Amino acid sequence: MSKTYLITGGAGFIGSALCRMIINETNDIVINIDKLTYAGNLESLSLIEKNERFNFEKIDICNSDDIANIFDTWQPDVVINLAAESHVDRSIKKPDSFIQTNIVGTYVLLEGARGYWGSLKGAKRKNFRFHHVSTDEVYGDLENDKTLFTEETPYAPSSPYSASKASSDHLVRAWQRTYGLPTLITNCSNNYGPFQFPEKLIPVIILNALQLKKIPVYGDGNQIRDWLYVEDHVRALIAVAKHGALGSTYNIGGYNEIKNIEVVRLICSILDKIKPLKNKNIKKYEELIEFIEDRAGHDIRYAIDASKISKELSWFPKETFITGIEKTIRWYLENLNWSSQFLNLNLEFDNTNKETL
Repeated sequence: MSKTYLITGGAGFIGSALCRMIINETNDIVINIDKLTYAGNLESLSLIEKNERFNFEKIDICNSDDIANIFDTWQPDVVINLAAESHVDRSIKKPDSFIQTNIVGTYVLLEGARGYWGSLKGAKRKNFRFHHVSTDEVYGDLENDKTLFTEETPYAPSSPYSASKASSDHLVRAWQRTYGLPTLITNCSNNYGPFQFPEKLIPVIILNALQLKKIPVYGDGNQIRDWLYVEDHVRALIAVAKHGALGSTYNIGGYNEIKNIEVVRLICSILDKIKPLKNKNIKKYEELIEFIEDRAGHDIRYAIDASKISKELSWFPKETFITGIEKTIRWYLENLNWSSQFLNLNLEFDNTNKETL
């Protein structure tokens, strides 16, 4: 029997990948709501937009009347909340929209879900799930090279963005403990892959290199991140939504800890092979690297322990960083029309790769 998924932020990077996977690999129904801010793009959904099981509505999750109407109209079985402001530098410059969307928006969704769930009967009520998608940045900074973020790691957010996501996680847990709402939380590491908004590190590297523009690297580039291919992530989200233990948190990581500067150099070396330069002044893409002033409060290392989701739900990433990054680079090379729409915008570089929605 098919399920109806209500996906918030489904026109963003991770959200659109989730919509595509559910439509393409299951018989389930997707209701996609998105405010369509600068990072939301309906072209990322063009391959499924005409499918009769896919429905899109332009809605702000902070609008309680619209949210209540969505629940009443579509009667979802599963909510997966990916709607978020996620650009760290933007949060430092202007945090108000992060507080509104990430905290107030999550509250509105929780209340909408609680009212709807309370009206359900029988199996429909028993099987309802509210899955909140978060980030490993809520845990703050790892102090040494050996520790990993686990589901028990205390929260210590460093930026307005990560603080707002931490706040939303706490709200979800409170609604589960206080009201019994059947919730799940996942915290993911840095995502990458096709259709990513080009303010993020990996598309910045690829697109700047192709335009022979400087490739910016914060500080000395020795910040360490765990990289997760977006299709591996959304496969994990589906597994948690279907089979996760209610009230639980699951960390989702790619088992790929790499320094930012190594990511940049690897992409440059792959581009050297598959799209060699024909410029007399620049022989290798690596020559475009430019070190810039580091971000305020920049965390040095994130690393995920994903053993819980592997043990409980038999999820493991299918892509290594090498296979995933080669797929990503080739996708951007083959889909320059998708990327070109952003090239003249006043984008702000961000070397995190989270739920850009």
